[in-house]
Amino acid sequence: MLHLTLRQLDIFSAVAHHGSTVAAAEAVGLSQSATSAALQQLETGLGVQLFERVGRHLVLNDAGRALLPQAQSLLEQARGIEQAFGPHGPGLPVRLRAAASTTVGSYVLPSVLAALARSHPHISVDVRIGNTREVAQAVEALEADVGLIEGSSHWAGLAVQRWMQDELVIVAAPQDPLCQAARDKPLGVGVLRQARWLLREEGSGTREMVEHALLPRLQQLPAAAVLGSSEAIARCVAQGLGISCLPRVLVQAMLDDGSLVVLPTALPRMERHFSIVQRAGKHASPALQAFTQACAAHARALQP
Repeated sequence: MLHLTLRQLDIFSAVAHHGSTVAAAEAVGLSQSATSAALQQLETGLGVQLFERVGRHLVLNDAGRALLPQAQSLLEQARGIEQAFGPHGPGLPVRLRAAASTTVGSYVLPSVLAALARSHPHISVDVRIGNTREVAQAVEALEADVGLIEGSSHWAGLAVQRWMQDELVIVAAPQDPLCQAARDKPLGVGVLRQARWLLREEGSGTREMVEHALLPRLQQLPAAAVLGSSEAIARCVAQGLGISCLPRVLVQAMLDDGSLVVLPTALPRMERHFSIVQRAGKHASPALQAFTQACAAHARALQP
């Protein structure tokens, strides 16, 4: 005989997310007393306490942390059943929560969302933008259903799927003295070590990829300035404030209009990949499957 219900798991998930029965009650549309009673019934039915009280907040203990991903998976499967067999059938409106790193979210994701809207108009996607570390943390904390990042994830609780390739290029303003020097011969390691580099902040996927590509060859990468936006870096480079190593997908328009140029160097071609991350063991709902299929279709369309 079952001692738990989906409603109890939904309330448990809400309390875990909000940290109190008061905030969870508002989220699930119940009174605080009803929310507390449902949580107590769940703990009684399972025979285990799920939270520890820290001040005015409820914090998951080891049993609660073990239950949360399983509860989330069951709730997502239930929503999938409703979407497939509910009164509106597969066309039931669905909201998906996605998180994307800055470059992916600004320059790649819009095309994916447009394709998804054409093929699955009933799916709405709420997108949050942050650096790679913030995206991975959001997915791990179940604040996002799926994440799109630059490079790989170092979080053990996430499943990482390589998605598409992009090239890293070293760019400068056309009037930069290094452009003049590179006309005679590609720039060598010694010159690049002394350059004024504009870099992203720590935690950025672009920063990680740039260091991974350049540090083994240059041994040092002193930052003349650190900025929290790759687009801001590109515009600063175009003003002659230094050089940078940036994704081609981000700077292609500026290369086309001549405000930036690719510096010829003696370094080999540098590539990096974008990845799709999900919570390990997470059940893929029909909406999530449609989203990842749209991502895969976009990557295939860019292949030569």
